[in-house]
Amino acid sequence: MKWIKKLGSDVVLLGILLLAAFLYGYGIWNDQYSNTYYTTAVGSMLQSFHNFFFASLDSAGSVTVDKPPVTFWIQTLSALIFGLHGWSVILPQVLSGIGSVLLVYLLVKPTFGRTAARLAALAMATTPVAAAVSRTNNIDAMLVFTLLLAAWFLFKGTKHNKWGSLLTAFALIGVGFNEKMLQAYMVLPAFYLFYVLAAKVNWKRKTGVLAACTAVLLVISLSWAVIVDSIPASKRPYMGSSGTNSVLNLAFGYNGVSRLTGDRSTGGGGGGFPGGEMPSWNGGEMPPMNGAAAQGSQGMMSGTDGQAQGQPPGGTGGEQTDGGLNGRGQAADDGGMPGGRMDGRGQFDFGQSGRGGMNGGAGGMFNTGTAGPLRLFQSALSGQASWLLPFLLFGCIGIFASLRRRNFTWRHTEALFWLAWLVPAMGFFSIAGFFHQYYLIMMAPPIAALAGAGWLQLWTYYKERSTWLSWLLPVATLATAVFQWYIMHPYDDKIESGWSIGVLAGGIAVTVLLLALRVWKGQKKPFVHAAAVMGLLVLLVGPIYWALTPITYGANSMTPAAGPDSSSGFGGMGGKGGIGGLGGRNGTAGVNDSLLTYLKEHNTGEKYLFAAMDYGTAGPYIIDKNESVVILNGFNNSDVPYTTDTLKALVASGKVKYFLVTTRGMGGGRGGSSEITNWITEHGTVVPTAEWQGTETGNNGGTLYEVSVQ
Repeated sequence: MKWIKKLGSDVVLLGILLLAAFLYGYGIWNDQYSNTYYTTAVGSMLQSFHNFFFASLDSAGSVTVDKPPVTFWIQTLSALIFGLHGWSVILPQVLSGIGSVLLVYLLVKPTFGRTAARLAALAMATTPVAAAVSRTNNIDAMLVFTLLLAAWFLFKGTKHNKWGSLLTAFALIGVGFNEKMLQAYMVLPAFYLFYVLAAKVNWKRKTGVLAACTAVLLVISLSWAVIVDSIPASKRPYMGSSGTNSVLNLAFGYNGVSRLTGDRSTGGGGGGFPGGEMPSWNGGEMPPMNGAAAQGSQGMMSGTDGQAQGQPPGGTGGEQTDGGLNGRGQAADDGGMPGGRMDGRGQFDFGQSGRGGMNGGAGGMFNTGTAGPLRLFQSALSGQASWLLPFLLFGCIGIFASLRRRNFTWRHTEALFWLAWLVPAMGFFSIAGFFHQYYLIMMAPPIAALAGAGWLQLWTYYKERSTWLSWLLPVATLATAVFQWYIMHPYDDKIESGWSIGVLAGGIAVTVLLLALRVWKGQKKPFVHAAAVMGLLVLLVGPIYWALTPITYGANSMTPAAGPDSSSGFGGMGGKGGIGGLGGRNGTAGVNDSLLTYLKEHNTGEKYLFAAMDYGTAGPYIIDKNESVVILNGFNNSDVPYTTDTLKALVASGKVKYFLVTTRGMGGGRGGSSEITNWITEHGTVVPTAEWQGTETGNNGGTLYEVSVQ
């Protein structure tokens, strides 16, 4: 308990943790469904252990979500304790985000000191993408916490030569694999490199330890996958988005190589995108629309919740328009800029060129910019996690300037660890074809840690006036302030120019102060130290403002992102669009009370109240009413949980007789099996609308069939 008391005595750290709690947790009680896809699964998992173990999307155990189950197990336990609400499934991510801030502090402090650790923790807490994703029930905040906890055990085990801690470190990465599969392995180069460089044992022992750690990693990573894949397909749900009904294919295909190549086909011949048909807007990982694009979509919207019906943006059917829409939903324009392009905000985007496509245009289909070495500096991504990259660069120059063959210190080793975490992540996001903005939370810990550690090294050179290195601190401050102005300036019309100008002016003012103190011989050390700290604090103003945007401007719970347009897109905070959202792929039809009453009154012992075509229709009944509902497709149209034969058997067994066929069609937004739809219409009797729909219209519509088979 001593360490808890010691941490509690650090008032600054407590303030940082409270700030993180506010940024990550304030207002989550307003989010009705959060990410409807995942919350529907939690509701189903509460209904049976079978659904819990497999992370089933629906009550019948028809199909799983497209990720492994660990995060959803924890969310389900939270819902079991507090009841199933939007906030109860978000709470574990809020706590994980706060825990990550604390772990960054604990990892940096022993080597770089308390001030550097505080600054690193503050940088972590105010990383915009961390704030955005921690406010949802998406997986990434918990994954980052798991990996940071693994790093803590790695540092401890290496420093004290403890096998148990080292095995725990790699076991936790295995747990991370069961949270989000191969994304957890991004940190492996850092873990292997750190132990090889830092362990004070001979090579024979190092090899043995790493072999044992790798074995533990693989056993933990593959344990759930091997168990599930060894169970006959008829005894378990279909593995959602796998294409082949295999967890291993899901891990190394859809959630693995496909993320790099951009091929969203899951290998099942189901018409993924690209490589198949164009998805419709309901459900699924469709791109968020920003600004004018959202306004321009009104002609294609129908229903009270703004549920999207019809073709996606950029064309009709499967076609794409050249150039597409940029990050603000305005027509993309190359502007004659070689090696770049001007976006709709009047900002020159480094590396943007060519036509639209999956990630093309000035923002791309998933608003992730154009692949290339400068992608993280483009407007689509720079505001999420890149704010301190210039400062980090100068900090690393400072840290490694003292590196000599016989002067390889623990500081150098830890800095290399964070770089070996950061560089592969940056490399992946620079070239990957299929990811979302919130994945960039993977970059937040190393950026925060290196910012704090780099500040310490630059401050050390600065106060000692040691050669040219003493000028790095003011130069780093100025360069970072200019870059942050570049990020904020395009939003001047929306947030007013005072913010971007203020950050730039503050950076220039601190730079001038640091230069003046550098040449003045009579300065007092406490004042100089305060000025140096203030330099980094000024550079956190922009990130803090961006981290607040999910609160002030609203958020998109399905594909969260930070920025003044963070609420743009199809999702919003709640299941019906929430704050600033438009419903769309995260939108739901809500509960039709008249339908619910009719189905309950006419239930003659069937286990399932009805079967829905997609999770957007079924979700509210599972979440709000704890009803048992069958979902006939998963997230992807390659999901084939039912054939006409198995569906016939389900009806024949007396488990379900009502089917609600909605205009959105099969699946979570990517089409589906027309054979299933045809079978329902051929074997079903239409229930007159007047008997069950009541006064509700729009998204609560559709056609209700009573199906029977001989």
